[in-house]
Amino acid sequence: IADIMDITRAEQRVLHLLAQGGWIEVSKSRAAKIEQARCRTREGHVYTGLDLRLFRRLRRLRAIASSGGRPYRITARGLALVRAQPDNR
Repeated sequence: IADIMDITRAEQRVLHLLAQGGWIEVSKSRAAKIEQARCRTREGHVYTGLDLRLFRRLRRLRAIASSGGRPYRITARGLALVRAQPDNR
């Protein structure tokens, strides 16, 4: 089993949205540097609790990844990091 570490509440919320089918869209500058990250729920709504600092931390933890120029999605490691939360719908 992977080493599980504590993650912040903000990281927890974003990973939970991604685990439910959300994704993260990024916009890049001309120099291919990420300027903005926008988290979307599975319904397509924008979650405003994601900033670049949080995005970079999730990438550094390898909790999210992108392949082939597609939006960022949660990884298996991200699923292991996120704790189960009841769906309050």
